[in-house]
This record gives sequence, C-alpha cells and structure tokens, in this order.
Amino acid sequence: MGKPQVGSIVGERAAWFWIGCAFISLGVLLHLPMLAMAHEMGNHLAGMPMDLEMYFGMAAIAVGAPLACLGALPKHRAPHGDHAGTSYEAPDSTPLNKWHAGVLLVLTFGLIIDVMKPATLGFVLPGMLVEYGVERSTVALLPLVALTGTTVGSFLWGWLADVYGRRVSILLSTILFVATSICGAMPAFEWNLVMCFLMGCSAGGMLPVIYTLLAEVMPPKHRSWVLVLVGGTGLVGGYLAASAAAHTFEPIFGWRALWLQGFPTGLLLLALAWLIPETPRFLAEQGRAAELEQMKVRFGLVPKARPARPPTDVPTPSGYRQITLALTIAALCWSFVNFGLLLWLPSDLQARGYSAAIASGILAKSSLLALPTIMVAAFFYARVSSKWTLVATILLTLVGLIGALVPTALLSWEPLLVSIIAMLIVGTNGTIAVLLPYTAENYPLGMRGRATGLVAGSSKFGGVAVQVAALAGFVPTLVGAAIALLVPTAASAGMIAWAGRETRGRSLRELEAE
Repeated sequence: MGKPQVGSIVGERAAWFWIGCAFISLGVLLHLPMLAMAHEMGNHLAGMPMDLEMYFGMAAIAVGAPLACLGALPKHRAPHGDHAGTSYEAPDSTPLNKWHAGVLLVLTFGLIIDVMKPATLGFVLPGMLVEYGVERSTVALLPLVALTGTTVGSFLWGWLADVYGRRVSILLSTILFVATSICGAMPAFEWNLVMCFLMGCSAGGMLPVIYTLLAEVMPPKHRSWVLVLVGGTGLVGGYLAASAAAHTFEPIFGWRALWLQGFPTGLLLLALAWLIPETPRFLAEQGRAAELEQMKVRFGLVPKARPARPPTDVPTPSGYRQITLALTIAALCWSFVNFGLLLWLPSDLQARGYSAAIASGILAKSSLLALPTIMVAAFFYARVSSKWTLVATILLTLVGLIGALVPTALLSWEPLLVSIIAMLIVGTNGTIAVLLPYTAENYPLGMRGRATGLVAGSSKFGGVAVQVAALAGFVPTLVGAAIALLVPTAASAGMIAWAGRETRGRSLRELEAE
C-alpha cells in the first residue's frame, strides 16, 4: 500500500486500520437495539438471551479489533538502524506553540477518559448487584478483574510503546477501549467480567505512554510543569467526568449506559489522533523522513547524537536498578494507601464512634484541603526540585500514616483528625501527580515506556492485592495497615533521596548522558 502519507496517524496499512475501526463501530452499534428494548423494560437485561444483532455485533468486533491493530502496527520494524544513536529534543528556549497546545489538549482528554473508565466502577456496582441478584462477594470480582487488567495493561502498553512507538500504543489502547464499551450490553455477569478485564487493560495502557510521549516532545523549560499539570488534570477530570455521567445518565438509562461512554469518547480520541505526534527517533528508524521533518518543524526538535552505546542500543538495566527499585516501592506503597487504607477510613471512623454523616463530613473537609495539591505540586516540581518534591510528598504521606497511630482519645478533637486525614490525602495526591512524570524523565528513550509502565502497573497492584484480601475475608485494621506501610514508605523516600536525580529543567539528552 506504499509509504504512509504525511499527516497519517498510522503506517503503510492505514486502510486496514480504518476498515477495522469501521467493523468495531458497527459491532458496538449492533448492540444498541437490545439496549433500547431493555430501556423500555426498566433497563433490565440480566438473563435475557442475546439477539441476532448482538451476535453479529460481537463477530464484527472480533474481526475488526485484530484488523485495526494490524493496520496500526508498522509493516517493517527496524529497531537498530542508522538513526539508532540519534535523539531529538527541542532547545530549552523553544516557546510553546499551537502544536504543543494541541498535544496537551488531546492527551489530557485521553487521560480523562482513561481514568473515567475505572472510576465508573463505583457507580455501576450497586445497580449490577441488584440486577444480577448475586452476592456482594461475587460482585467484588468486578473491581478485582478491572484492576488486574489495568496492571497488566500498564506493563503491556509500556513495552509496546518502546517497541512500536508511542502513538501506535495509544491507538491500540483506544481501539480496545472502544471495543469493550459493549460491556454495558452483556446480559450475563460472567461476560461483564471478561469485558471488564479487557477494558482495564485498555485503561491501564494509556497513562504511562502519555507521560512518556509528553516528556519527549516538550521543551525542557516547560516539561516538568506540563507533565504534572496534565497528569493531575487528567486524574481529577476523570473522576469528575465519571461522577457527572453517573448523575446525568444513570437515573434515566441505568448503570449499563455508563460503560457505553467508551464508544463516543474513544471515537473522538481517534478522530483527534492526528494531533498526537510519534517519537521522532522511531520515525527516523522507520525511514519516514517526511513525517520526521514535519514534526521537527512543528515542535522545534533538533537531532543530536547520543553517547555511544553497545551495538544493540539497549540501555543496560543494571544502571537503573536502584532508582527502579525505589520508584517501584514508592508506587506499591501509594497503591496500598490509596486502594486500601483510604477506602477503609469511613468504616474505621464509624468504628471509632463517629456517625456515618459525621465521618463523611470529616472526609469531605479533608478532601477540600487536598484540592490545591496538584497545583502546588506542579509549582514545586517545576520551579524548585522534581526529586525533592517527590520525596516531600512521600514524607507527607508517611506523617499521615504516623498520625493514624494516634490513640482514639486524642483523635476525638476533630481539627487534629481532619489534619491527619488531609495529610494522607494531600500526600497521596501529590505523590501520584509527580511519580510518573519523574519516572518518565529518569529513563533513556529505549526503555522509557517499559519503566514508566512498570511503575504505573505497580501503582495498581495494591488495589489487586486489597481486593483479593477482601474476597478472602481479610480486612486489616487502619492501625495495622499503617504500621505495615511505615517502613516501606520511609524506605522509598530515602532511596529516592539517595539514588534519584534532579530532572527539573534538564535536557533528556543530558540526563541520558549521565
């Protein structure tokens, strides 16, 4: 089919990609008649046999998804060509322009819909519990498989981003995102589990790749604050979008409609994908010179040979073991605090004698104190120190963990209790806002996607472990969880302080040279 045209979002097999997307779209649309029929009967589908249109729809998706994926992948892979030793980066003096703004808007939107999907879980579980008539322990399998999917997806798409390019990885994740929107049309709970796992895989894949790509196309002067601000906006925006959609659509169309949001939002992201650039060195290795020149003009990129490496051009992993271990431990600790300790807080507060209303009010007050966290973290990360901002947010979480050990008698004073909870929330929000940007800046191009995917996947693993423990009937006390997390949290802060590098305002080429 020849070489790709300038402006094409995929390679030589673009026709296959768009035909596959058409099949996927047709497949999703063929599920809508049964949903419309169910809407007239109280949005109830459980136990109903699938009609012929749904079978045809699933078949169309089964054909379209691999076809679109095959079309998105490059026809020829040349991992160690003549340009393997060349990196591209904009000079520090490069101003932000409309192409930078376009990338920021599209990737922020992608991050919002990426976060929105798993955030929707909390809103669909009550309706699913009633409609399927299953035990709570059975419904708890849904968040377990979803979080498992996001963990797997972070590893998988991070690896694909290093092998086949950043934009291709985002496209593949979006394709799966659109295809699994039929989760809302599944009559059987078991089918929901399968689709929810695949949906989690798609959602887990976009987060690390977005950070990786932004780190590579933004000028060093603006890279730090852009990474933190986009990541924080995406995370907050995703949860706000999920809650707004639940408030707007669930009372009318039921919980199933919330899953279908992946269809129009995913298609919109595909339509805007022409604004997403590819890694310039990847274009050079593929011989896509016209696209590379266009990108260099748009983003002010200049080539510069990197220090000589072994012939394979693969960075030696041993040189990154210390920082990788530190960042992975920090991500694991964050996941246990976020998916475990903070989720247990309402129950623990009630066990300490607070009513449900008062407990909710205390959490709300604490959350309000945490709202400016992202802006503050972005300021310190970009203007003061990236490394020490991350260390500070981890230490703030550590102080919150220590505060959780304060005797109940002392916590009866509400201002002290609100302050301790706020430190936990502020610390965790700040940590996740800067952890992945810092990871993306610390690794060379050849392993940046995989490293960021590893840390992103580790930040989900705690959720998987907590769900497994809950299904097994093991829910630790708040004090017990805090004690267990004290040492690894402190260790991660110390390891990052010792092995971490300052990345604020520094060229990625300069960091790779070290």
